[in-house]
Amino acid sequence: MKRFTNLLKKEIKELVTIQLVISLAFTLLLFNFIGQVSKKEVQKAIGVQTISTLDLDGSAASQALLKGLESARFKILDQSGKTKEQAIETAKAGDSKLLLVIPAGFGDSLQELRPSEIETYSFMRSFSLIGARGQVVVRGVISALNEALSNNFLKERLPELDPQSLKNPIKSKDYVVVKDRMAEGSAGMVAGLISQQSLLIPVVLMMIVIYSSQMVISAVAMEKQNKTLETLLTVPIRRTSIITAKMLAAGLVGLISAAIYMFGFKSFVGGLGEEAAQAGAQTGGATLMRQLGLTFDTTGYFILGLSLFLAILVALALAMILGVLAEDFRSAQNMIMPLMFMVMIPYFISLFADINTVSLPIKIFILAIPFSHPFLVSQNIYLGNYGMIAGGLVYMLVIFAVLVVFAARIFSTDKILTMKLRFGRKRAAAA
Repeated sequence: MKRFTNLLKKEIKELVTIQLVISLAFTLLLFNFIGQVSKKEVQKAIGVQTISTLDLDGSAASQALLKGLESARFKILDQSGKTKEQAIETAKAGDSKLLLVIPAGFGDSLQELRPSEIETYSFMRSFSLIGARGQVVVRGVISALNEALSNNFLKERLPELDPQSLKNPIKSKDYVVVKDRMAEGSAGMVAGLISQQSLLIPVVLMMIVIYSSQMVISAVAMEKQNKTLETLLTVPIRRTSIITAKMLAAGLVGLISAAIYMFGFKSFVGGLGEEAAQAGAQTGGATLMRQLGLTFDTTGYFILGLSLFLAILVALALAMILGVLAEDFRSAQNMIMPLMFMVMIPYFISLFADINTVSLPIKIFILAIPFSHPFLVSQNIYLGNYGMIAGGLVYMLVIFAVLVVFAARIFSTDKILTMKLRFGRKRAAAA
């Protein structure tokens, strides 16, 4: 046991380098910096916005429109007394995000129940989503004004009837049903909240698997290149213990690194998603999720952690074999590509497709990839599909056992010192 402990310490010391510490610290600071900047930009976008207006009508209706914009947290710069071209140039040279032009006859058209047009000129100084938000809010204000004006007209013409009943004779009361629970609410809200909560799982898994696997592959390839692996194999310790120590060391370092990545990535996502989270809370999203039982308890977190841990073990076992096949440290960098594809395929499919609706061959292909199952754990827990969860856990455990046995057989022979995967170079040399 003491020899194994010393071997484990040796592997950890080789993996935890000053470059690794600096890289993790820089990543944490970078994520936090980007998150804070994004948070400030979101706060600016939902704060008071500066727009310019040119009222060529001067009627009570146009003034009501401008007051509606002021109530929607817009700072209005009046361009009265200018022509349309002058107002455009003035607004473009200033800080206004948008110029609103109210044409002459706007109020008369409304009084006569004729459609009236207003003009908006958006100044695209950037192509970000936040940069185009000003016109979206203006459209919302105009929609609210249309609602208010149409209600007033209907009340004047048909005072005994409810304007809302006239415009919307059919009303919908929406319910969401999940398993044996039902609650009033929007299915789109539920899907959005679950997607937001599950965003970190595939990202963190990708980072854990790729980073930990790269450490193992590079470590084994470096030992082969420096001939230190030959010395290690002569030490009076079981070779299965050598495999276990290498995978355990990489797993521990990978989990710590992933925790740091998760913390930093949470700060990054928080800066972008804070507004959406506040909107969800205001519309009762949390209450709806509780009523439908779509919340994680201690058992759910344990199952999710177990699934992630088994995925890490599978990746490390596969990385151990790929590291043995690497010729040197440089070729080891290319060996990570099969693992990256195995992680990225289910990741992108989980973003754009539903595993339950794809064709059977594609479904079998996805489920055959061990790293697909952690991506599906979250939604299966919500839906109570514990049979599929158990099947995924057993499948990953079997794959891990097979890979470990295969790796142990490689380490138990001297082929570990001579095995190489050169791809096209062997054929080129023979020619």
